Amino acid sequence: MIGSGSKVSLQRSGEKLADSAEKIKRSTYRAEDSAERTTQLAADRTVFAAERTYAAWVRTGLMAMASGIGAKALLAGVLPEWLIVATGSLLVLFSAFCFGAAVWRHLYPGVPPPRTDVARIPAWIFIALNGFLALVAVAALLGIWFGRTGGAPH
Repeated sequence: MIGSGSKVSLQRSGEKLADSAEKIKRSTYRAEDSAERTTQLAADRTVFAAERTYAAWVRTGLMAMASGIGAKALLAGVLPEWLIVATGSLLVLFSAFCFGAAVWRHLYPGVPPPRTDVARIPAWIFIALNGFLALVAVAALLGIWFGRTGGAPH
């Protein structure tokens, strides 16, 4: 037979076990909430990283276009005209590639991220902006091809 002291001790042990189980349960819920929040924040960071990558492509394209246009003025009288036109053309064509790649990489990043809290910039804005930049690149290319360079004789 169990004595009253043992009975009380057994009852306290049961209460401690129930308290421990409840603490573990609450801790598990907090861990699950924390993991979900961490995943959500990671998804938000992915959106911002994609926007920074897009900006890097556009920045590179603008620099390539400016370099192509600048090559015409900078190299005039130093290099043969055909080389000036070829250099400027390649740089401007590379800029058009960058504008296209910026949209492509932004619209098709691979595995889609989980649902985010932050709003994404609508795709039509990227397409319209980069379409305009590509037209500017074509205009720059035409300027390089048909404008006077004052290049050195062949």
